[in-house]
Amino acid sequence: MARIETLKNELKNQAISAALITQNVDIFYFTGSMQNGLLYVPVAGDPIFYVKKSVVRASEESSIEVEPLGRMRTLGDRIKAHFGKPSILGLELDVLPYQLGVRYQQMLNTEIKDISSLIRLQRSVKSEYEQTQIRKAAHLVDEVIQLLPSWISIDMTEVELAAKIEQYLRVRGNINLNRMRGYNQELALGMIASGSAAATPTYFDGPAGGLGLTVASPQGASYKKLAKNEPILLDFSTVVEGYMVDQTRIAVIGSLQDDLLQAYEVSRNILREVEKLGKPGVSWESLYQHALQMVEQAGLQAHFMGFGDDQAKFLGHGVGMEIDELPILANGFKQSLQENMVIAIEPKFTFPGRGVVGIENTYVVKSDGLESLSISSEAIIVVEG
Repeated sequence: MARIETLKNELKNQAISAALITQNVDIFYFTGSMQNGLLYVPVAGDPIFYVKKSVVRASEESSIEVEPLGRMRTLGDRIKAHFGKPSILGLELDVLPYQLGVRYQQMLNTEIKDISSLIRLQRSVKSEYEQTQIRKAAHLVDEVIQLLPSWISIDMTEVELAAKIEQYLRVRGNINLNRMRGYNQELALGMIASGSAAATPTYFDGPAGGLGLTVASPQGASYKKLAKNEPILLDFSTVVEGYMVDQTRIAVIGSLQDDLLQAYEVSRNILREVEKLGKPGVSWESLYQHALQMVEQAGLQAHFMGFGDDQAKFLGHGVGMEIDELPILANGFKQSLQENMVIAIEPKFTFPGRGVVGIENTYVVKSDGLESLSISSEAIIVVEG
């Protein structure tokens, strides 16, 4: 209930009398259950989780009072009879379909206000329990990293490698869902891609694309075969108890050319600098701007986080139950880091026709800087040709 109390205090500070939580991940965060329903949180009074299906399972999983949702046409009257009419209702307007937003507004006949940033900021600061799950996920990822030299071989396809990674993680607890809040953004496992395929741009808002298996899913692993002397991008997430770690390492069969190795070292140097600078009170955008200065000094600005018009304009992103949480390390985000925020930082360089090199670790903000939750060696994984 501590999360509910924090939410209530924030609602009160913004003169919002109640929140109606509708999105699965937010419902899980506040109730401990991801059953199909609506969570009503009044500033005054105890919340009720109105569940459509399954009421039985929600009652077992959640410590919050559960009631059957019943008929939507009568829900508004039930809420008003129990709590009174809210003067202002908070909704997650960043993810709520417009039609449903109108329906809920009419149902309670009240003014609505967007509380998505309020909820996302609350979720960005992770408890010890949440950090522990992310650490467990990092250990699973490290097991894969250590096995990769025995898995990777010439003429193996990208999708075969991705499937091998996915199978290993799946049977060890990975829920196999990389949840994203961004509209029309989807991701399965991550980006397992090599050479020119990894450098192929696509719609996904990230530095690497991948050919994918079809134009119906134009990203990630493809049927391209792994080849000698080209970078193999291993950018994937693992989810334990709903919480994910996001990590990138590079492998090669044989060796990489010097300019790619130099770019990789620049990416590691960026991480070292940001680790020291990323303290509570530091603005999100300043870390991105510092990375841009280092990239310019290295003469690699044309390749940073993509190439040409397809460059991504960020350095890192929050991770937790979604892969695109707050904070966002990018221009325009003047908010300050807070202790126990968790961030994936991913300086990468894209070389068209040749591949993507870079690194990504997941960190937690501590008083003296960033602590890496990723534990894998940062050395390039070299496989004999």
